[in-house]
Amino acid sequence: MTLAEPRLHTTPDPEGPESGSRTATGTDGGAAESAGSGTGSETGSGTATAAAADREQARRPGDAGEDAGTPDRNTGQPATRPARWPTWRRDLAVYAAFLVAGLWVTSQIWLDPAGRVASLYSSDPAQVQYFLAHSVRVVLHGEFPFFTDRLNYPDGVNLMANTAILGLGIPMVPVTLLFGPAVSFVVLVTIGLAGTASAWYYVISRHLVSAPVAAIVGGWFCGFSPALLSHANWHPNIISQFLLPFIVWRVLVLTRSTRPVRDGVILALLVTYQAFINEEILLFTAMACGVFLLAVLAQEPARWKAAWRPLGAGLAVCAVLAGTLLAYPLIVQFAGRQAYHGLSDAVRDYGNDLAAFFVPGSTTLGGNQRANLDLAPNYSEENAFFGWSLALLTVAIVVWLRREVVIRALAVTGLLFAILSLGERISWWNRGAFWGPWDILVKAPLLDAVVPTRFGLITTVVIGLILALATDRAWKLEIAERRALRAVVVAALAIALVPILPLPLREVSRPPVPHFITSGQWRPYVGPDQTLVPVPIPAMGHTNGMRWAAATNLDFKIPGGYFLAPRNGNTGDPGRFGGRPSGLSAVLDRVATSGQPATLTDRQRRRALDELRHWRAAILVLPVRQDNVEALRSTVDQLAGPARRTGDVWLWDVRALTNRTPG
Repeated sequence: MTLAEPRLHTTPDPEGPESGSRTATGTDGGAAESAGSGTGSETGSGTATAAAADREQARRPGDAGEDAGTPDRNTGQPATRPARWPTWRRDLAVYAAFLVAGLWVTSQIWLDPAGRVASLYSSDPAQVQYFLAHSVRVVLHGEFPFFTDRLNYPDGVNLMANTAILGLGIPMVPVTLLFGPAVSFVVLVTIGLAGTASAWYYVISRHLVSAPVAAIVGGWFCGFSPALLSHANWHPNIISQFLLPFIVWRVLVLTRSTRPVRDGVILALLVTYQAFINEEILLFTAMACGVFLLAVLAQEPARWKAAWRPLGAGLAVCAVLAGTLLAYPLIVQFAGRQAYHGLSDAVRDYGNDLAAFFVPGSTTLGGNQRANLDLAPNYSEENAFFGWSLALLTVAIVVWLRREVVIRALAVTGLLFAILSLGERISWWNRGAFWGPWDILVKAPLLDAVVPTRFGLITTVVIGLILALATDRAWKLEIAERRALRAVVVAALAIALVPILPLPLREVSRPPVPHFITSGQWRPYVGPDQTLVPVPIPAMGHTNGMRWAAATNLDFKIPGGYFLAPRNGNTGDPGRFGGRPSGLSAVLDRVATSGQPATLTDRQRRRALDELRHWRAAILVLPVRQDNVEALRSTVDQLAGPARRTGDVWLWDVRALTNRTPG
């Protein structure tokens, strides 16, 4: 067995380094086959014959791994098993089912994309919608894709350091233009879930298992796991993992490639595109591939002799090409204006509780949002939550198939990333605080910018692959009571997976974008180098102003916002959420939260006016339907004079105070 093949079977420990090895004849151009199937002891030509039969059956209509239509070896007559769907029809049916599941999960958002949002942490959807609008400006106006001063004016925002999802936003430009960024957001969430499940199903069915039901189980879990469901309401860039199975497979292909240059180029293009979707997930994937390959080689060191040349050559080609394509964006990200190094201390402490691996996720059939409160950093970061039944089933599978090299390598990979996801301190049901190994790695280059709880996403994929392999092995066992065995398999999967079946995402209503904004009534007031200042000032927890800007395709600039930037605005400092500390923003935040108007001192008024001048403010805008609107209006009146009601907003024209006129 080698590290990669067109259909990656696994094998018990071989008796010698040559046991079970053979040359591939599949579509990967020389990538070699791994050892034969399951728990048998086939080697040499017998194993090759079995693999060839698997490939032949996969090309025939029907259930790959079944013998429908295969001539009987003794009589030569065709088997009488009824004909089944061709592979392409089965694939379409599976993809359609995954899409329906994605629509079910997002159904509450689809009811009113612009007027509904996650019940908690509404800042992230607003940020994503802002970045989708930025992609429109990149395509239509040729704006610089990696930095913008239309947010956090005049300091701006380093978009490469903020996951601006250009890889998703640019393809969605037609949808954003026709229907708005809110619709694009829900489309991305739906496609992200269904597309990830479909991609894993495709790769698993072609390269890992031969039983279609096994590929469906693996693809379903990888696409609709509790971890991805928890991110779905907030982070379409994290759930859009449809490139990852192809990246993983192309890495494995490199280990026995006869065309490493071509295969390295393919891998580089996949890596480059994924970098513009989410770099953090790409880093995790690279780490997981490395751990998996090392785990395989540790068990069978003889493989290294055949694998290192094509793998090294292919990875070198990938590094050169991807490095060239990504060089300038990465320079902007790490050394450009408003670059930061490392995350804030609050995010660095994000880790899973040990108990998080044994309870269902909040957005699943068996989940309990209240019970999960202290087991994850927040509801958008439930990066485990498999439930007791699935956790026990996974352990049982590893014990059952422990003689298979790939199963052991997957188990090591999943366990390592589960440990890393615990963060710097390990706890059980929020009790105890023991040292975690992440404490050693947290300050390492690149790793200082990741959220440790998300390492659990790799454990999720590992469990999906283990489920697929186990289902495939059980489905193909040759025993007298095959139907009974399959019934047991289905029952075991149901017990494990039904408690974590997805529910529709929880949504609440949110304020509409004011007509004053959507109708363009703001345009006579705001020049190209001036800002429209929403009240409260845009920041974490106050992101409606970012939605206003997104609704106009960023035609006006705003101060503040929700993003990551260097502390105190100094490039190279550790990251924090938001721009420079603002006195006016802090005052209005307190008023918006408490509902009590503030009494501004002369010093506070002078500082606030200085900030308005720094922002080149033209108007301040407060929706009449804003929570605690009277307290906010009373506070701003002390700074800019009495407000004037214009339609559905209170308006303060401060151009005379800031000495700016429309240009």
